[in-house]
Amino acid sequence: MRVLITGGAGFIGSHLAELSLRRGHAVTVLDDLSTGCLENLAGLESHAGFAFVEGSVVEARTLEPLVGGCDLVFHLAAVVGVELVLQDIVRTIETNVVGTLELLRCARRHGRRVLITSSSEIYGKSPQIPLAEDGDRLLGATSSLRWGYSSSKAADEYLALGYWRQHGLPVTIARLFNTIGPRQTGRYGMVVPRLVAQALDGETLTVFGDGTQTRSFCDVEDTAEALAALASHPGTAGEAYNVGSDREISIHDLARRILTLVDGPEKSAEQRIRLVPYRQAYGPGFEDMPRRVPDLAKIDRLLAWRPRRLLDETLERIIAARR
Repeated sequence: MRVLITGGAGFIGSHLAELSLRRGHAVTVLDDLSTGCLENLAGLESHAGFAFVEGSVVEARTLEPLVGGCDLVFHLAAVVGVELVLQDIVRTIETNVVGTLELLRCARRHGRRVLITSSSEIYGKSPQIPLAEDGDRLLGATSSLRWGYSSSKAADEYLALGYWRQHGLPVTIARLFNTIGPRQTGRYGMVVPRLVAQALDGETLTVFGDGTQTRSFCDVEDTAEALAALASHPGTAGEAYNVGSDREISIHDLARRILTLVDGPEKSAEQRIRLVPYRQAYGPGFEDMPRRVPDLAKIDRLLAWRPRRLLDETLERIIAARR
């Protein structure tokens, strides 16, 4: 199979490229390198079935020949990270929505199957835990720019479902929850690489808010396997699926666990953790969710997929790679 991965020089995209090559597919990566980097693709350049194209998904002339020359598109290109979204909401919306629209237009012209990665941000502040695919969305006011990212990903989903229902284009939506692993950068607000870097550098670990908020973290290898399985199953077209882990941990406990893995259990972790108010970290009016946990029943019923790798195993790989 000939696979095109937009955003393939990013954290998740590069792991998906590796998995696709291991399975014998030819892989073309399209990336503008705004947040991805060529280092993530190190070792793939020499593979006979691999090609890299530097360019943007918002450019139809770039997309057209690439989509026409593939069998399947994984659309991962997007602006990600809370800090980056808050800094440049205009580019966030333009890249996410315009890029997806251009891709769907090309895919329709060539009759190509598409998997679009959406986000758990879709659910906003919904208190309906665990978060199911058919649950209601609950967002804050438009004056809080963080919800612009959620809305842009919702627009992506509406476009994808519209192309499926109106034009019969086989599109699958994967709503990714917190994905972690080697190569993830902490530059744009991702919590795990930031805390790991602070721990290894001997710094105080900064936990935003009061630290009681919980998240569930999924290993990137599990995520890549789920994306590949969703894209290859004919029954997923026109549907959205949660992809993530349903094992919760508070951010404060996450920081303590990272310190224990870095320093050993004999050292006290509490004295190296500092709570930072959201207002100080992100500015006034920032909203966060106390819990964000996916309901995995839908993907489990269809594909018998659940994440296999434990959090400590993933954290140890991240720490080893950073060292």
